[in-house]
Order: sequence, then structure tokens, then C-alpha cells
Amino acid sequence: QLHLVESGGGSVQTGGSLRLSCAASGRALSTEVIKWWRQPPGKEREYVGLLRWPNSGTHFRNSVKGRFIITGDQAKNTVILQMNNLTLADTGVYYCVADDQVWGQGIQVTVSS
Repeated sequence: QLHLVESGGGSVQTGGSLRLSCAASGRALSTEVIKWWRQPPGKEREYVGLLRWPNSGTHFRNSVKGRFIITGDQAKNTVILQMNNLTLADTGVYYCVADDQVWGQGIQVTVSS
């Protein structure tokens, strides 16, 4: 049974960077679509981007294009979300999801001015 765990969150100032990891366990990832979602404070959960495992294509919401990168590390069975030039609007709890079915527990990202 697949299990996902996010790590790497924290607090950063505007313009800074954070690197989130989504570590998969239970079995090796094969052809999954791994999505990142986030929930800003007081708002609905929103789609951030996706990776077709391991590195067969990505897609992002417009507001993060050119700032966020998603890659797959097959050796570690892990998906990486590199977030650069962070803005206040990037604050929220970030989740990774495999095939819209298996969710991680979420991790907090806080961007402050």
C-alpha cells in the first residue's frame, strides 16, 4: 500500500526558496501522476502542479509557472517541489497526492514579508 510523507516545509521571507519532498513508501512509484495541492489559510484547497512519474512531464497553475519546479528522484522514490521567488500568496499547507487517491499528511509553508 502506497504511503506519502511530505517534508521540507517551514518559514521563509518573500523572494526566498523552499524545497518540499514527497517520499513514497510501501512500493516503488511506477507511472503515477503526482500532484501538489495547497490550502491557503481560510481558503479552498487549490491545485499547484503535477509530475508524470518519474519525469515524463509537468504542469503548473499559472501563478507558479516559472517559479516552481517538480522533479522525480527514482533512487529515493521521492518527488521534489522546488519553490523559488516565493510570495505571500504561496503560504499554505502543501499536500502531495498520487493518482488523486493517496494523500500525504500535508506540510506548512509560511511566507512572510
